[in-house]
Amino acid sequence: MPKSYSELYDKLLKLEERVQRGNPKAIDKQHKEGKWTARERLAKLLDPGSFVEEFMLAESQSVDFGMAEKREPTDGVVAGYGKINGRPVYAYAQDRTVLAGTVGAAHGEKIAYVHETARRLGLPVIGLMDSLGARIQEGLDVTRAIGKVFRENVLCSGAVPQISAIMGPCIGVASYAPALTDFIIQVKETSQMFITGPPVIKAVTGEDVTMEQLGGWKMHAEISGVNDIIAENDEDCLNQIRDLMRYIPQNCGETPPREVCDDPADRMIEDFETYVPEDPKRLYDVKGIITRIADHGRFFEIKPRFARNLVTGFGQIGGYPVGFVANQPKFMGGSLDVDCSDKGARFIRFCDAFNIPIITLVDMPGYLPGTKQEQRGIIRHGAKMLYSYAEATVPMITLYLRKGYGGAKQAMCTREMGADQVFVWPGVELAVMGASGAVNVLYRQEIEAAEDGEAVRAMRIAEFEERFTGPFEAVAKQYAHSAILPRETRWRLFQSLEILRNKRVDRPVKKHGLMPV
Repeated sequence: MPKSYSELYDKLLKLEERVQRGNPKAIDKQHKEGKWTARERLAKLLDPGSFVEEFMLAESQSVDFGMAEKREPTDGVVAGYGKINGRPVYAYAQDRTVLAGTVGAAHGEKIAYVHETARRLGLPVIGLMDSLGARIQEGLDVTRAIGKVFRENVLCSGAVPQISAIMGPCIGVASYAPALTDFIIQVKETSQMFITGPPVIKAVTGEDVTMEQLGGWKMHAEISGVNDIIAENDEDCLNQIRDLMRYIPQNCGETPPREVCDDPADRMIEDFETYVPEDPKRLYDVKGIITRIADHGRFFEIKPRFARNLVTGFGQIGGYPVGFVANQPKFMGGSLDVDCSDKGARFIRFCDAFNIPIITLVDMPGYLPGTKQEQRGIIRHGAKMLYSYAEATVPMITLYLRKGYGGAKQAMCTREMGADQVFVWPGVELAVMGASGAVNVLYRQEIEAAEDGEAVRAMRIAEFEERFTGPFEAVAKQYAHSAILPRETRWRLFQSLEILRNKRVDRPVKKHGLMPV
């Protein structure tokens, strides 16, 4: 028996040192799979020497199914706090080298503690996922702990930022935890997310599917829209989290950190005069607009491979973090559909929750028509963009690049929907619909009765374009605050951000609204 406190302390230190060293064979296996260990990941994510681990020696209290002999300190998750670029955060990393990273009661309690403490302290939460799922030997104790995690995810939502990195398997009910967070980063080839695994699917439906096909990065990036950011490997994943944190405040009560910027706010962008084609049917990449506006051309895109007809992501203007929402003419002409409405609404609501100004770039023909869109619920999904903008209280600036038609124009944040500043470029066309379609409706009888219907139609189209093309009606009727030259766009956006810094909005007292789903 130990004879003194110093002996007890020495014993404790030796145990902690052993835990930190880990199991060499398990670590080697993790490395051979192309992945870092939990501790290596946290060391890369956080500023050097800043991590403080909590509950290192926590372990399972279960004795059923031989668990009494399998107990290991940490219970498969390393948790604590540290700093990213000098700013404190809470973080945890599931440890595949300990009990395969399975979620037991102690494991789940540690994760719930991280979220609860971060919420009380107003700090972001970052979770690094790599687990084979729930530890079934612990029965209902596991489901109770997982339930606590889910509830904490929801309580943290909109209060502190939550980022989930999928760096290995994230299987079964545990995959709902990252789904309740703000951003999901998935590592190529080594990570999968799904509710029901291939063996069960095979038994129930007869379908043969691999883990990668079922829940790999590409499926979730392009089809389901579950992941927001794609990483090449562990290092890239952790670097991207650090980069993302540059645009995000600590909590909902703070503004995003403004960085010192040596890119002049009044920088003119000369090639904007020719970058956007005059012909509304010609395509271009709206990301070229965003990178020219943003400080040093840096743009952190969210969901880049999902619903590509709408571009969302973060940048800075004069050091101020902003969220960009932009129609993408390269895909589907930039029209709005079910998926991009979901993508846009979620991004807008995140920016609003965390005091990030929103800049909306508009060039779109309307909602995507068709039976499939109606069947998928374009009415309720399309309404999400309307709801999100109208609900938002952060500074909002809208710029019309080329065209904006119909009710979909409202879904891209018009002045009446809450935009604080609305600008138009020369040559912009704002109308209920395009000239050709409008003339077919307005002058159908005249065209049909005319000897030369095509000549009459061409004349009426020219008249329509003369009236609705250009900034004159928009500024005359106060739909827009000003017509601006394309080259001065960055400077005008910066001026707007400066004047809107202290924007305050009163809302009706209520528990919460009911967003279309």
